[in-house]
Amino acid sequence: MYKNFRVTVVIPCLNEEQGIQKILLELPAFVDEVIVVDNGSTDRTATIANEMGAHVITELHRGYGRAYKSGFSRATGDIIVTLDGDHSYPVDALSYLLEAFIHCRVGFLSASRLPVLSDSAMSSKHKAGNRILSFVLSLLFFRWVHDSQSGMWVFRRDVLNKMNLTSDGMAFSEEIKIEAIKNRDIGFREIFISYSQRLGEKKLRPWRDGFQNLMFLFRKRLGI
Repeated sequence: MYKNFRVTVVIPCLNEEQGIQKILLELPAFVDEVIVVDNGSTDRTATIANEMGAHVITELHRGYGRAYKSGFSRATGDIIVTLDGDHSYPVDALSYLLEAFIHCRVGFLSASRLPVLSDSAMSSKHKAGNRILSFVLSLLFFRWVHDSQSGMWVFRRDVLNKMNLTSDGMAFSEEIKIEAIKNRDIGFREIFISYSQRLGEKKLRPWRDGFQNLMFLFRKRLGI
């Protein structure tokens, strides 16, 4: 527990045997529950996570958003923290993020990777794409967001009941922020974190995923 709050960490994974082991080794003792969502891995991701004591859920329907929805539905903590399985987000920043979350008095805190401190952590193409998507989201929903694509969040589990989350794909990362921004009962804030180069194979398809995320933003704004 962290200051009387039960903490659940949810990690979606697709072939992340290199990263998941490092993440689980580094998780602080105050984490009460670790849920690893195996999204159809063909390597030892699920085996390693299970051996290291995580609660492993198998979600055969591929999709970033779908994996998160499965993980969230099984979470029991008061606060949910998310991490990508590639060890690119700072596990050692969990106490810092939780402390900030408690003090900022909102229901949803997003960790912004921008500006990226290490040039090797993110390619110029990905940086440009992230900035474009973040700018469009900010214009459409009248709230400045530095990093709409960040996958590290801290939020109260009960706010999920106030969100209409429809995306099963990569656009889920921007949709969950939009839902927090739109609902005044939730509240949204961002905080800067460091970001490092991922371990293992890359899953992102920059042009296709970027275009789909952009179209999703307009559909979401129009209520389509």
